[in-house]
Amino acid sequence: MLNIQNLQIGFPEQQAVRGISFCLQRGELLGIVGESGSGKSLTAMSILQLQAPNAQISGKILFQETDLTQLSEEGMRAYRGKRISIVFQEPMSSLNPVFSCGKQVVEAILVHQKVSKALAKEQALAWFRRVHLQDSERIFQSYPHQLSGGQKQRVMIAMAMCCEPDVLIADEPTTALDVNVQAEILNLLKSLQVEKKLSILFISHDLSVVQHIADRVLVMRNGEIVERGETVQIFKQPQHQYTKQLLAARPPMDKKLHRLPSTENNFEEKIITESRLSSSEALLRVQGLHTWYSKKENWWGKTTKYTKAVKDVSFELKSGQTLGLVGESGSGKSSIGRSILRLTPARSGEIWFKGKNLLQLSNAQMRAVRKDIQIIFQDPTSTLNPRLKIGEAITEPILVHRLAKNKADAKLKAIRLLEKVGLEATHFDRYPSQFSGGQRQRIAIARALAPEPQLIICDECVSSLDVSVQAQVLNLLKDLQEEFQLSYLFISHDLAVVRFMSDTIVVLKDGQIVEQAAVNQLFELPQMDYTKTLINAKI
Repeated sequence: MLNIQNLQIGFPEQQAVRGISFCLQRGELLGIVGESGSGKSLTAMSILQLQAPNAQISGKILFQETDLTQLSEEGMRAYRGKRISIVFQEPMSSLNPVFSCGKQVVEAILVHQKVSKALAKEQALAWFRRVHLQDSERIFQSYPHQLSGGQKQRVMIAMAMCCEPDVLIADEPTTALDVNVQAEILNLLKSLQVEKKLSILFISHDLSVVQHIADRVLVMRNGEIVERGETVQIFKQPQHQYTKQLLAARPPMDKKLHRLPSTENNFEEKIITESRLSSSEALLRVQGLHTWYSKKENWWGKTTKYTKAVKDVSFELKSGQTLGLVGESGSGKSSIGRSILRLTPARSGEIWFKGKNLLQLSNAQMRAVRKDIQIIFQDPTSTLNPRLKIGEAITEPILVHRLAKNKADAKLKAIRLLEKVGLEATHFDRYPSQFSGGQRQRIAIARALAPEPQLIICDECVSSLDVSVQAQVLNLLKDLQEEFQLSYLFISHDLAVVRFMSDTIVVLKDGQIVEQAAVNQLFELPQMDYTKTLINAKI
């Protein structure tokens, strides 16, 4: 279906892809893995001519003998979406925020199929159900900001598949999905592959997913393919040292390590047998928290139905510790984090931080508290201002909270933070678009550290990172915690990552706590069936 021959992609400042060649057979699922910046996504984008305008491409990209590199923009439109479709890595920035999700899928159907709007809507709803979106009619009417990260990702998969393409490029398609839904989506992709002889180019940083789903695997580094082969051979008997390092960087499910080996460095394996228990006072205490969203309004704009996202949740987090929040998409994890910062209004309950009930503070008082509570979001691309240099983004909170004598002093503090998170002083005057996904997340961490907080809410902050960069960032978060005595509320659907980071874990389902315990106790002796299901579903 696809035959890539000596593909080279260069930019004025660097050569990003260096003469790679590979084939994708009909009905095959080919996995591509590698570090952030290795050229995985750029290779995928070039197939559909979606690379940056200043990219220089040479080589051939043959789709059933047609060289896609030679087609005009108009010629490519006959292939994009209909013959070759793509699921992008970041659904938050890929879906149009001003149109409902249903309208966007219907539009994709109408562009490539001669059907009525009514039939297009039926097809869209059928695909929503097929990708396991509950309450498909509501999702159809909803705007992207009204859905969870996992729901948005499934809308993107429905949009990509609605015209039944020959080739599907899946660029991190399960990044935002919890373990149960991830397994369902992977099973769906495998069934579509078999049923329709669909060819899938599957790009992922999650080696466990690639091992589970791919027929063959390519390993990329610095724009080159360093190893290729059958999936079993790559994972059981890797030949290249880099492949071995990638496999070692995965957080294990069966034990809690002190540090993760990465491609930057290797550590002697040190297993933590007990979680750190602190006798200190609780820094954060949540009591009886309820958070509701408007589900349906009448003609006068009054809410008549609510979505009860968080129901009577209580927990506490002690100074210097990490509390993990896990659960399926829509379980209320992110709603809890946003309620603590009052980015989402709580319906009722109490949120105590350093002796103050945050729900009773005025907006002005809350702004002062936000200096001590920062948040790192899942998608750094949409949280960093694209028009603001990263140095300005980091110095802004320093100046707002008067943590520097002047702008020059603030710049020095910002540069120190950039170096602290593994970046360089020369990066100060660059824009977010000039960095890889892993580097952007490091920038987001530096910005969160700028106001010198005591508590950082990490909302899926490593879910979009490939495994080696993820290991580096997780180690960095642990180092920063030890250096600055930080407390983390660590929200994630990845149980292996949560086990590595957390001292205690709270398991959520449908907005309620089903179990909470010390990390090793929860993984080794889970009490509730739902917790056991989550642990067993981890691929």
